[in-house]
Amino acid sequence: MAASTNRYPDACTMVIFGASGDLTNRKLIPALYNLDVDGFLPKNFAVIGFARKPKTDESYRAEMYEAVKEFSRTKPIDEAIWAEFAQRLHYAQSDYGNPDDYEKLNERLREIDGAHDTKGNRLYYLATPPEAYPTIIEHIGESSLCKNFEGAWARIIVEKPFGHDLASARDLNTHTHKYFREEQIYRIDHYLGKETVQNILVFRFANGIYEPIWNRRYIDHVQITVAEDIGVGSRGSYYDHAGVIRDIIQNHMLQLVALTAMEPPVEFSADAVRNEKVKVLKALRVDTTRGDGTIRGQYGPGKVGKSLAQGYTQEEGVPPESTTETYLAMKVLIDNWRWAGVPFYIRSGKRLPKRVSEIAITFKMPPLLLFSDTMGQQIEPNTLALNIQPDEGISLKFGSKVPGSGENIRPVIMDFKYGTSFDVPAPDAYERLILDCMLGDSTLFTRSDEVETAWSLLDSVFDRWNSGSGSFIELYRAGTWGPKQADDFIKADGRQWRVL
Repeated sequence: MAASTNRYPDACTMVIFGASGDLTNRKLIPALYNLDVDGFLPKNFAVIGFARKPKTDESYRAEMYEAVKEFSRTKPIDEAIWAEFAQRLHYAQSDYGNPDDYEKLNERLREIDGAHDTKGNRLYYLATPPEAYPTIIEHIGESSLCKNFEGAWARIIVEKPFGHDLASARDLNTHTHKYFREEQIYRIDHYLGKETVQNILVFRFANGIYEPIWNRRYIDHVQITVAEDIGVGSRGSYYDHAGVIRDIIQNHMLQLVALTAMEPPVEFSADAVRNEKVKVLKALRVDTTRGDGTIRGQYGPGKVGKSLAQGYTQEEGVPPESTTETYLAMKVLIDNWRWAGVPFYIRSGKRLPKRVSEIAITFKMPPLLLFSDTMGQQIEPNTLALNIQPDEGISLKFGSKVPGSGENIRPVIMDFKYGTSFDVPAPDAYERLILDCMLGDSTLFTRSDEVETAWSLLDSVFDRWNSGSGSFIELYRAGTWGPKQADDFIKADGRQWRVL
């Protein structure tokens, strides 16, 4: 777990709002259990789940046992570790909107402080629908929950989405800052906890052969893809208000752009890294020289793998007349010295042929004067691909002569994969991020100005869409790589999407 492994977190209690939800079952409790298995969880640690459903500590522990059994990366469950871990799990039936329940929670926390010696340190995790955030934040701030023992700390983790446009993001930031200082707020984007994403900075700034060529002189363009083969599932009602631009582009993908393009920070500290990311986001603009710089699509019926898939408007919770985009391709430019003129093509969609996320850097072609016309036509650009999921790793494609007397050049690939190179499973992203929050390290969390700058870029896209001057929704068949217009979009620049 990189830098975090050299430090040990303080004793603390984590309060999970939304403790009976899917995120808690699939990610949060399994992540905490895995941290305990790996020896990163402090012994003086406890969890209290806060939710509406009636449960006892014992019934909650039994439910979490089944969740860990199914979703933990470490299998089978170590019964001895679980038995001790389970005794730290507690539950409080409460209503998010009832101030009295927060005072009862504070009393319960004081009891837990005494039982587990957690020193009054509090970590509040909002694992609820985003519409509940303002209410919970206000009641935490207005109650005694942030007024703990002298020397103790209180932090809050907020899940995406951070608003649905610039105005709402500003409102949420203003509301949160009323009760928490910026250094107490941890806006979590699980993509930033993935090993390959963390490794971008190491790859760039710890290896002397890449940093000198990481600029407009040597790089032709960058492609960033986040593809999903699944549909919206049970999230139809949420997704129809968000679309892929709010669900994936605003957070995950713009963060990947910022990490790929940022300048070296003056030091590897939270604010130094985030300062450089903000500079990239401020320099970003959507290229509108052709249209509005975007291609929107929505999946119709089709076949993904061997399974038939229904169209988006047939999904549960989606209005049959919906015009929400499930696919988006966008061309952005970075107006700074390093990247001037280098296009960044980003695309994301649902019901595509496979699940894959990657950053691909395509380098400029060399002068081919040394080779015959035949050989020159066979040479492909060098491409460096950072594979984020499902198989985390890095690959480099370069040209090599085929053995023999002929004049044949063939692309070959050097591969690095985390799973095979280190022979240990990569920690889940939530493990790293929760541990960093306990340590007070906000490097991998987004700052308020990052959030607002990203929304500012996308608000201009929304304005063009809403005015009718932007791209129209194009249908694409489930199981394909999006609408044909997306292929035409990049071909107009003399390039093509990578075959994944």
